Amino acid sequence: MVYLFGIGGFVGGFFLGQLLLSFLLRHKTREELLSDKALKWKYGTLNWLVAAMGCASALMLHERLFLAGP
Repeated sequence: MVYLFGIGGFVGGFFLGQLLLSFLLRHKTREELLSDKALKWKYGTLNWLVAAMGCASALMLHERLFLAGP
């Protein structure tokens, strides 16, 4: 069960990161996105961090729901 929460949180966080990136990069052209290497690292890392935070929050939710005592 913990794996389902972890994977679901990671996928949900990754989706949320993609939504955040589409909002942050809405004024950039395709050429700017493809040519600027620093931009790729900055925003790519942001997306993976949001996905990791989604996974961590889902695992904390699992712990609170299923492993906490009465």
